[in-house]
Amino acid sequence: MNSQKKPLIILMADDDEDDRLLASEALVESRVLNDLHFVENGVELLEYLRGDHKYADRTAHPLPGLILLDLNMPKMDGREALAELKKDPVLKRIPVVILTTSKAEEDMLRGYDQGAASYITKPVTFDVLVELMRTLGRYWVEFVELP
Repeated sequence: MNSQKKPLIILMADDDEDDRLLASEALVESRVLNDLHFVENGVELLEYLRGDHKYADRTAHPLPGLILLDLNMPKMDGREALAELKKDPVLKRIPVVILTTSKAEEDMLRGYDQGAASYITKPVTFDVLVELMRTLGRYWVEFVELP
């Protein structure tokens, strides 16, 4: 384990307030050093990543090392947002983990085809969500080399 690693900045795009709150609590409970930021739809995700509008301050809204992306959101869903961000030469390098309630094989295949690093169905219980956040945090902080 490399103790010199910095906390991983995670950006979660999810329109469900309960899911955002649970993810935040699960991350705290998992005791992995990560910094979690939220947006509520694909439009906000792209604005955040591009540093547009209210996200212009990179100190308050740093570029993430990992994106957790829900597929079913208003304004611009996760499928459209993923396609857009993978067109950007800088943003396409940020790993995207699709974290969604959709179990549709079509969504899974399309997500991988569009460059998602992983596809995970949202856990049903808080304990499983805590374990997922712990595992994701450890994997992306301790094992993966990010640019």
